[in-house]
Amino acid sequence: MVATALAPAGVDVYAAQQAVRDLLNALGQPIDDDTEDTPRRVAAAFNEMLTAPPFELTTFANDEHYDELVVVRDIPVQSLCAHHLLPFIGVAHVAYLPAERIVGLSKLARAVGMWSRGLQVQERLSSQIAGWLDERLRPRGVGVVIEAEHLCMTLRGVQAHGARTVTSTLRGQVRDDPSTRAEFLGLARR
Repeated sequence: MVATALAPAGVDVYAAQQAVRDLLNALGQPIDDDTEDTPRRVAAAFNEMLTAPPFELTTFANDEHYDELVVVRDIPVQSLCAHHLLPFIGVAHVAYLPAERIVGLSKLARAVGMWSRGLQVQERLSSQIAGWLDERLRPRGVGVVIEAEHLCMTLRGVQAHGARTVTSTLRGQVRDDPSTRAEFLGLARR
């Protein structure tokens, strides 16, 4: 299945460049030799950060009937805070409990990357990754833990440098079976 749900409905790069130029002017920041190309660079950067590359979720028959957790830890996460347009950066730990199909491991990282594109809140991001994997892979359970530093908390406002936010979404047996839940959360903490 090709994942294109998060691609913006057409980024108007020219209009974005003009908007950045207008924003810099409104903020009293002169356009000079150092910042002449800034509107183009900012528009290109936001286009990249808001556009999820499509990919196919490659699955394979679980011929070996593997029935233990599959965990990929420390998957890089970078997204934009929906409230301030500032980045949040961290790691995701993603697990699933196989049923009929297993997934190519790189696809877990690609799923994190796909849902991280766009304007996000971390709670929703955890849930979207878990829901998408649950729907497409149909495992016996899914777990997602995200740990991230939000620059909207560290660069402005409270300026809580080093504070990390942790969110989790657990589904199926990863949520309902106490030993599986404890195993996943323990593996995610290591």
